[in-house]
Amino acid sequence: MGKYIIEGGRGLYGSLTIKGAKNSVLTLLAASILTPEKVVLHGCPDIGDVAVMLRILRKLGCKVERTDDIVEIDSSGLHSYKIACDPAKELRSSVFMLGSLLSRLKRAKAVYPGGCDIGLRPIDIHLAGLRELGVTVGERHGHIDCDGTNAEPADIMLDLPSVGATENLMMACVFLNGVSILRNCAKEPEIVDLQNFLNAMGAKVRGAGGSVITVEGVKRLHGVEYTPIPDRIVAGTWAIGAVMCGGKLTLENVIPEHLSSLLAKLPKSSCKIYPRDGKITIESKGRPRAVPKTETMYYPGFPTDLQAQMTALQSVSDGTAVIVENIFETRFRSAVELCKMGANITVSGNTAVVRGVPELYGSRVVATDLRGGASLVLAAAAASGRSEIDEIHHIDRGYEDLAAILPQVGVDIKRE
Repeated sequence: MGKYIIEGGRGLYGSLTIKGAKNSVLTLLAASILTPEKVVLHGCPDIGDVAVMLRILRKLGCKVERTDDIVEIDSSGLHSYKIACDPAKELRSSVFMLGSLLSRLKRAKAVYPGGCDIGLRPIDIHLAGLRELGVTVGERHGHIDCDGTNAEPADIMLDLPSVGATENLMMACVFLNGVSILRNCAKEPEIVDLQNFLNAMGAKVRGAGGSVITVEGVKRLHGVEYTPIPDRIVAGTWAIGAVMCGGKLTLENVIPEHLSSLLAKLPKSSCKIYPRDGKITIESKGRPRAVPKTETMYYPGFPTDLQAQMTALQSVSDGTAVIVENIFETRFRSAVELCKMGANITVSGNTAVVRGVPELYGSRVVATDLRGGASLVLAAAAASGRSEIDEIHHIDRGYEDLAAILPQVGVDIKRE
């Protein structure tokens, strides 16, 4: 499992290049089986969740090769509609295989997906949408068994703008004979990326980025070579880190508009931001000022995946901040660990009140989930003294080995 050891108190100087978005790459890997021809993805991060998804594809019969950040998938040998139990339990995104398997093989069977323990994340919206398409869905003994033999286009209204359900249904509709309409869709950039990927393969999908998406069925899809969008959450994490630690940090390969809700908050925290030509430079000196209120919302609102990092920032900011979590009900678990480092955070229900302290101090803490673990890395980098972060396999799910990356910008971090 390992742990990170960080000697804090240094500013961040230099540049970091952001690779493909985890939440896009995982979905594109699931969509790659929609064609028996070769699919090549560039800029794939070397993270735990991607490794698990590649294991799932191999167990389904796909040939997968990885060279540096390039992944090639050949699904011509796809022979099973059953998603292997062990890897699926580790990865929430394994549920995205339902839509693509139903399109390709008309059958799909999976265990209920795993991932971080950040609260209830029911897949009822996914399954309700599939049933609207005429898919027979059985749920028993912890498994989901889907039969899409009689699937046909439909006009579907999602109960919530679920990212996963939107993406799953887009993939489930690509081969149906007619036009499917998905309403109340999620608007995240990763959904636009999936649309662009599918259309590059020959699909006819329109409307991603808005609340209504239409999918006109086609007979087949072809292979493609594609570069996913950069990871806005990783970029946002290091942008917050630059404000916490001070210094001057440039993030390369970013799409600034994907971070608009964060960038609107950070200038209020006493820093200068220079977005230009696929880059963002953050320059910060002195103690940041507290942001009075941050409330997570569906995109384009403030992302829940940056809430823990923003909480860490507010813990060292001058003033009092209120943070409201509207997406996942147990996403304040890292607040307990931040308090071990001297933070003053009071949590009640879905709201945290953060009273900033002048300084955090090094401590031994535990990463309980992916983004909460990232917040502890930021806190340790900003704190005085030595910190140890245990259970870093959670962090590995979405961030490449930080002991190899963060020293490039001045962080004293080692992995044991």
